[in-house]
Amino acid sequence: MAINPFRFETRKTTLNLDDENYIKELDPKNMLAHIDELPTQLQSAWKYVMGLTLPPKIELSNIVILGMGGSAIGGSLLQTLLAKECPVPIVSNRNYQLPTFVGADTLVIASSYSGETEETLAALTDAHNLGAQIVSISTGGKIAKLTEEYGGVAWRFKYDSQPRAALGYSLLLPLGLLVRMETVRDFSQDVEETIQVLREEQNSLTTTSPIISNPAKRMAEKIFDHMVLLISADPLTPVARRWRGQIAENSKAWAQFEHLPEMNHNAIAGLGYPEALIDQTFVLFLESAHCHPRNRHRAELTRNLFTKKGYNTASVHGLGESRLAQMLSVLHYGDYVSLYLAIAYGVDPSPVKPISWLKEQLA
Repeated sequence: MAINPFRFETRKTTLNLDDENYIKELDPKNMLAHIDELPTQLQSAWKYVMGLTLPPKIELSNIVILGMGGSAIGGSLLQTLLAKECPVPIVSNRNYQLPTFVGADTLVIASSYSGETEETLAALTDAHNLGAQIVSISTGGKIAKLTEEYGGVAWRFKYDSQPRAALGYSLLLPLGLLVRMETVRDFSQDVEETIQVLREEQNSLTTTSPIISNPAKRMAEKIFDHMVLLISADPLTPVARRWRGQIAENSKAWAQFEHLPEMNHNAIAGLGYPEALIDQTFVLFLESAHCHPRNRHRAELTRNLFTKKGYNTASVHGLGESRLAQMLSVLHYGDYVSLYLAIAYGVDPSPVKPISWLKEQLA
């Protein structure tokens, strides 16, 4: 029987986010556990990558990371994480084809949790035809076999989850690859600090922390029944994209993101209309000490503009010292918010029926 992505059970809403039994009832596949496990997953992924087979060393001119959806977010995060350090450009490619600059001096990292992602498989073949060096990261599937047929290196990992919940692997395996290839410095201390920061942070974010002292539960209450607009600057731009994706996939709700400073040159001119949407929109600013000082000032001024127009606004700040810790602390917070928002809407956070339906139609 064909999946109907638009057939949902009658929505049962609750804002009692301290009811652990209700959360378990709505979350039978335990998305919460995967969110809780992120620090441990990062630790396991970093240890695992240090023992994997490396491709032959070449003189790199550029790096292209292939992926879609939950498998692509690691590449976007990595691109921004290394923007100030990597001596060659990194491009996150979310499409069927590759840019024409790809060639023998390009490292192509193809990330696909299932190994079956249509767009990534097509781009992988493109990479082979252009003579690029190939490494794939997956749990197996066609992409691993195709990589090996093309003479590349196929890295397989085991983690049973939705693709979006395997972030530790989709981010740290390509980072570890570049570290071990001596393309970038050793990030071990940054990874250790990030794991510690996330473990400390989640003490107040997980379900055992009551709403009165749980900022993620309180944020879910604030944005409930609102369209969410996320605003950030690098290095948090891909983190805002992750929030948008998690609110869509986990909470089954609508969100969008804008990035600074670009939105100050266009989007802020459109705050006035339609007036009916102002009360229905919640504007959330993601902030980091690693943002450019001018962008931090722009965020403050931009928030003032939204507030004066009558929008509800709030901000989330990164924790820790390193760029990686700041990025992932805001990301981890957002994952919890999306889980609690799903519970508030009375929906199971794991299945993504419209995506499954679309894949079925394309097949």
